[in-house]
Amino acid sequence: MQLSVTATFATRPTLSALALNALVATYLMASCNATFWGHLFRIFEGRTVTALVFAGAVWALMLLVISVLAVRQLQKPVLVALLITAGVTSHYVDVLGVVVDREMIQNAMTTTFAESKHLITLHFLGHVALFGALPALMVLWVRIRRASVRRALVGYGLVTALAAALLVGLLFTNLKAYSTVLRADKELMGSVQPLAPIGGALRYAKMMVRSARIVVQPTGLDAGPGPYLARADKPILMVIVAGETGRAQNWSLGGYARETNPELKARDIVYYPNATSCGTATATSLPCMFSPLTRDRYSHEGGLSNENLLDVLMHAGFKVEWWENNTGDKNVGDRLSTRPRLMTARDGAEFCLPECIDGIFLKSLREKAATISTNTVIVLHQIGSHGPGYWLRYPAERDLFSPACKTPELTECSTEAIVNAYDNTIAYTDWFLAQVIDVLDASDRVIPALYYVSDHGESLGEGGLYLHGTPWFMAPEYQTRVPMVIWMSRRFRDSLAIDATCLKAAATRPVSHDNMFSTVLGMVDVTTTARDDALDLAGTCRQVTTG
Repeated sequence: MQLSVTATFATRPTLSALALNALVATYLMASCNATFWGHLFRIFEGRTVTALVFAGAVWALMLLVISVLAVRQLQKPVLVALLITAGVTSHYVDVLGVVVDREMIQNAMTTTFAESKHLITLHFLGHVALFGALPALMVLWVRIRRASVRRALVGYGLVTALAAALLVGLLFTNLKAYSTVLRADKELMGSVQPLAPIGGALRYAKMMVRSARIVVQPTGLDAGPGPYLARADKPILMVIVAGETGRAQNWSLGGYARETNPELKARDIVYYPNATSCGTATATSLPCMFSPLTRDRYSHEGGLSNENLLDVLMHAGFKVEWWENNTGDKNVGDRLSTRPRLMTARDGAEFCLPECIDGIFLKSLREKAATISTNTVIVLHQIGSHGPGYWLRYPAERDLFSPACKTPELTECSTEAIVNAYDNTIAYTDWFLAQVIDVLDASDRVIPALYYVSDHGESLGEGGLYLHGTPWFMAPEYQTRVPMVIWMSRRFRDSLAIDATCLKAAATRPVSHDNMFSTVLGMVDVTTTARDDALDLAGTCRQVTTG
């Protein structure tokens, strides 16, 4: 037995540290970068040599990064980590068209198991095993021929210098063309695995370090009731529904051929068909839509360092609550007097199948509307149309469009089945919003209104893209155009003097998440210098009266 083990050990290949690094860099380029190669030959179509020289420069960059990180005893752990990372990210990039950048890293860090578990599929596990775990095991199996410390230092310096020189030299063979591509086609380098995720992780870490030192600046401390709010004879109840993954293209209210909004169509609402989102993922869009900052000024640090819409409403005397059926409030409700309330089966077991769908809000909302005694804003954070488990977002009896894709392996379903499942989620959101409106309208204790907007849209396979999170500058409209709805009861319109006809007349103009902060304040007649009249959709439709 001892001889057998010794013989097996003796057959293990032995490589120098440089050779192992070069082999891993070559493997990563060849096996984990299908999307990169596709972008490369599309961009340099008809210029194969130019494309291959650029690829050589990227290989040199890969080797340079590996050489800097994989030093001595750290070499194998670093190489294993890079291989596993590339195995994971290449699945999402190559199969779903996802871009793993700083924002996507942020999404991953702020998600929950309930949300992410649907992304861990058999195909994913097989891909990671084949492209990440297996080569990682081979790296662990190989023996490394170690040089003395002095020779290793000299070799380290030479290799890093040669890799850097090769990188620069190859780029300078056609610097004008390559620099133009790097500026104009950011998706090219954004698809290099695992370099792009490493860069995204470093930018995320830098962002978190900066945000840890933030001191929150007050917003709208002068907020108070305007004349109409002050004269209201009953408490105002404004419900803000923060939607999830609803794309405007699949709303029949905006012209979609399939009837996905029959319930809202039957109610007196204002629908905005040309609304755009602040981001393409919840971690950005949710805090941005509540922020006083517009999309062109918004950043993670800026959002955290300024009070938001909920703070201003509280300054004006409103009680504000956050009810959660998603992955958290992303720090929007940090200063609420009560913690965000996570909806569970106790709030309606019939809506937990086993994952709780949005009908879970209705019982509590009905009870709340019957007991409110002060001006109140309630935020309902939906699970909405979150994928890839679309079929889990609505009850079986509302499987209106079939056959519906009922697996998170979207590439195993036909486009028709994916769209059917997604449209069922939109139809369920339509039903849910209509139920919220009916609950509010039925309560004679309050003066109610509703504001709904989705956080971002969704790709359903168009152009090879699935899900969401593509960087905003290159995202398709499917991820940036979102549905937006305003409903006001007659007593709300009368009490707060808002002309619904005026709102409807202007509803076709372009709007965005930028409008939400000022429009909600305008609707409930909160006066404050923080409100931007140019972004307040309700302000221009207020019927000013005297006396």
